[in-house]
Amino acid sequence: MVNLCNMGHLIAPSILAADFANLQREVEAVNDTEADWFHLDVMDGVFVPNISFGMPVIKSIAKHAKKPLDVHLMIVDPDRYIDAFHALQADVLTVHLEACTHLHRTLQAIRAKGMKAGVALNPHTPVSSLHDVIEELDLVCLMSVNPGFGGQEFIEHTYSKVRELRAMINRAGSSAMIEIDGGVGINNWSKLVNAGADVLVAGSSVFNSPSLANAIRIMKGIPEQSQA
Repeated sequence: MVNLCNMGHLIAPSILAADFANLQREVEAVNDTEADWFHLDVMDGVFVPNISFGMPVIKSIAKHAKKPLDVHLMIVDPDRYIDAFHALQADVLTVHLEACTHLHRTLQAIRAKGMKAGVALNPHTPVSSLHDVIEELDLVCLMSVNPGFGGQEFIEHTYSKVRELRAMINRAGSSAMIEIDGGVGINNWSKLVNAGADVLVAGSSVFNSPSLANAIRIMKGIPEQSQA
């Protein structure tokens, strides 16, 4: 297992916003930046109203990626695919609370494969829903847009959810990381980190930037003058 944690907060560029006609080039470009993870959104058109990409694309990404793969399953019945995503070299596997009938069992199955276990919450789902599993989690992904499409407007209520979740994690003595997915960019990254976020998923805000590397450096809090 690759070391998933570095000092400070992490940036996970979302491949959903990349240029799929030049996927290898995009993956290698992220490899050469200060980014920490690759964030891969898998959508089935059932749990969310969109279809993204599946296992063949992830297999191709894994061949070129030099950073951990953070796989976010926006699908129904994710338990059926735990073995498959383990075989595809996922380092973090996140399932939606709303899609899991037996969440505790799902988390155990993910961890049994040696992957970090994450749970994602839709914007309407309260963080209190995680009270009984918080100690079993390596990561909580708070959706800060309605899942299914990139480029949406950030939901402002997310800040208070981050603070509430951070307090819950601290009370439980959990080591779970807080990830924010949706609408993250150079205008709100610092406020999210100050609220308690550990991992920021950035899609269009980095891939549509004039400079992928510079956008990531800004959101990492690295001064521009430190560039070589």
